[in-house]
Amino acid sequence: MAELNTVARPYTKAAFEYALDKGALDQWSDMLATASAVTQDALMVRVLGNPALTSEQKADALISVCKEQIDDAGKNYVSLLAENQRLPLLPEISAQFELLKASQQQSVEIDVTTAFDLDEQQQQKLAQALGTKLGREVNLTSKVDKSILGGVVVRTEDLVIDGSVRARLAKLAEAMNS
Repeated sequence: MAELNTVARPYTKAAFEYALDKGALDQWSDMLATASAVTQDALMVRVLGNPALTSEQKADALISVCKEQIDDAGKNYVSLLAENQRLPLLPEISAQFELLKASQQQSVEIDVTTAFDLDEQQQQKLAQALGTKLGREVNLTSKVDKSILGGVVVRTEDLVIDGSVRARLAKLAEAMNS
């Protein structure tokens, strides 16, 4: 995993800097997401792993599947990745690109798990409070997990806040047993 991060980083940085310079962060985000999804398809994995195909043929196969979703600069990028045998890195490149984009736009994706559905007003209040705490714009995704009993679990790329009743009961049990 760490090796994929390291190998993908310069390719991600190059794509990000190019997209930032051209004012096309959203377009590149979409292109990379599309190419990433295509490279994870079972048939495409076999095509890209076929040693009988040249890097140019592999790039052409990927580009032909993506069609209009990739512009000329994106096609050149895919060709470069193919030439360096880095097409399997596209999912990691796409993920790293999204992190750089979120950092640039001062936004963060947050997943919130609650025991019950949050209404729109509760989601807005929570997003506002988290935005103030993190100093960023918050894009909130909410899901329900009745097993947490109550409270809320907040997750982002580098932060987990577990305010669930289940976690509090586990801490209490641990304290009583020690």
